[in-house]
Amino acid sequence: MKHREIRKSAVAAGITALVIPLTVVLGGATPAQAASCSTSTGPYQKQVEKFLGRPVDGKQSAADCKATRAFQAKHGITPTIGYAGPVTWGVMNVMNQQKAAGKTPNKAGKCPTNKGRIACVDLTRQLSWIQDGKKLVYGPVPVRTGRKGYATRTGLHKIYYRHINHVSTIYNVAMPYSQFFDGGEAFHSVNLSMWNPPGSHGCVNMTSTTAKKYWSLLKKGDEVYVYGRKPGT
Repeated sequence: MKHREIRKSAVAAGITALVIPLTVVLGGATPAQAASCSTSTGPYQKQVEKFLGRPVDGKQSAADCKATRAFQAKHGITPTIGYAGPVTWGVMNVMNQQKAAGKTPNKAGKCPTNKGRIACVDLTRQLSWIQDGKKLVYGPVPVRTGRKGYATRTGLHKIYYRHINHVSTIYNVAMPYSQFFDGGEAFHSVNLSMWNPPGSHGCVNMTSTTAKKYWSLLKKGDEVYVYGRKPGT
């Protein structure tokens, strides 16, 4: 069962707590081993090498490990041992898709263009943007949505409650610039990388800059359309 806030005075408050980054278990690695640089060649070695601009030979080197570890540390991917595994490549693959979206995130026309101003959330690419008809108003920007078991619900919603200094009553976690659009699910800022796995408890996490911009551009009653499926959910 998903955790949801109890409505008070017809307002649902709270939602997604921050979650512990997903740990990739490699041969039962211990915490001490996790502090070391992996000498093993990962299943996504070539893809990771290409993404990081390393020589693509499919063989783990000390320099490959160093570059991979730096990427993992930056985005909260654990264990930070430089192994080119599925979680690391999964994050990079989503980044590639986000980059490919450019300034035409709705090229496939999946987010409605007949609703006027609307906030779009593509779970598959972990992207969000605001459009007015076919005009792109803001974005696209990377977002962090619900993890497995807490997937952000798809469909057409409306922003029904806004609270600039909201704090979750379930998790006692600050949720600045909260804009609730479906039960306890909201846009709000977090102090995490947008690519930090495995994701939220249902909210659409944003950087502080993005959350502030969404706060200025959206209002109560504006529509939100969520579609797609986050990888791994």
